[in-house]
Formats: sequence, structure tokens, C-alpha cells
Amino acid sequence: MTSEVIEDEKQFYSKAKTYWKEVPPTVDGMLGGYGHISSIDISSSRKFLQRFLRVGGSGVLSRSEDAARLGCRGATSYAHCRGAFGLVDMVDVTEDFLVKAKTYLGEEGKRVRNYFCCGLQDFSPEPDSYDVIWIQWVIGHLTDQHLAAFLRRCKQGLRPNGIIVIKDNMAQEGVVLDDVDSSVCRGLEVVHGIIRSAGLSLLAQERQENLPDEIYHVYSLALR
Repeated sequence: MTSEVIEDEKQFYSKAKTYWKEVPPTVDGMLGGYGHISSIDISSSRKFLQRFLRVGGSGVLSRSEDAARLGCRGATSYAHCRGAFGLVDMVDVTEDFLVKAKTYLGEEGKRVRNYFCCGLQDFSPEPDSYDVIWIQWVIGHLTDQHLAAFLRRCKQGLRPNGIIVIKDNMAQEGVVLDDVDSSVCRGLEVVHGIIRSAGLSLLAQERQENLPDEIYHVYSLALR
């Protein structure tokens, strides 16, 4: 439980916001010096998403270049779904990251409909608007209560057959506080409990392969 490791919720959020303001708006900066894993991450995420795209009547999502929208954090998250969706909304608490994303994405940036600068604890997806809401390397910046509430709002933001994907670091067990960037890393069972409390079901789960041994295990979880 984050309530066991976070002493001051307001400070928890403000410290994280200050930390990210000082991080260079680059792939290497966003990935904490592990920018070299970005291509591995993107390739694996695309394969994970492909299983939910309807091909010849299978899958749960239909390709829709004209109407599908994606909620995600950061330009690297957008890259996972490039070519699969027509319109994208991006959310990040750091304005510099959103500004840099416009340059990073180049021509692909034309697909970005909205850039929202806010923490996910304050973001409410428009109801019935998204085929996929992709949440990557950010749930650790939310308390358990705020994460569950955010997931409930995301559920309301999905179109019929839409899915939510969480891709993030997972601790071996419990909740581990990182006082440097003011975040927590939860064990899979803790995350599963929050998902259930948000009224969502786990459709699929996959561990990211080929990452450095010294970092946390990374899992992708598809929810509805």
C-alpha cells in the first residue's frame, strides 16, 4: 500500500513534478539513462498491441485510421502505436516533454489531436472516446487511491471493445519507494488488486524480454 511508504501526499506529487522539470526532454532522459532499450520496448509493445487488433474477424479492436484515438504518456509511448491509430491524445505532467514531442514526432505529430499538460491524478478522459489508453512508466507517480480512480475514469473513456494497457516496472513484492524521483514501484499482486478495485479485468499479461538484468522487471497488462 502506498499509504505505508508515502508520508506526505502533497509533497510526493510536488517533488516528482520538480524532478521531471530538471530531466532533459530526451528519450534517454525519460528512460533514466536507458535510452538504448527504447527500440526493444517499442518493438515488443507493438507486438503486444497487435494481438488486440482485428484481423480477419479475430481480435477485439478494429483498425480505424479515421476515428481511433489513443491516450498515452510521452512521445516514446506514442511510437508503440504509430500506424495503428488515426488520432492520438498525449498526456504528461512536464510541459517541456510535450513541446519536445512535437519535434520528436515530426510528420507523425499531425496525428496528435491534443496535448494535455497535467498529472494523471487530475486527468479525465472524455467518455466513450478511446480505443486504447496506453499508460507507460507513470503509474508509480500515483497513490493507490488516485491510480484506482484514474483507471475508473479510463474505463469510462473507452469505446466499445476498447482496452487499457499498463506497461510499467514491477517490484518483486509489496511497494518500494524511490525517493529520488518521488515514485513507487509496486509488485504485480498489488497492481492486480488495484485493477480489480477499479472494476477492470485482466485480459493479458506479458513480461518484457531482453532488458538489462539490473533494472526492474517490466510487464504489459491489457485491461477492460
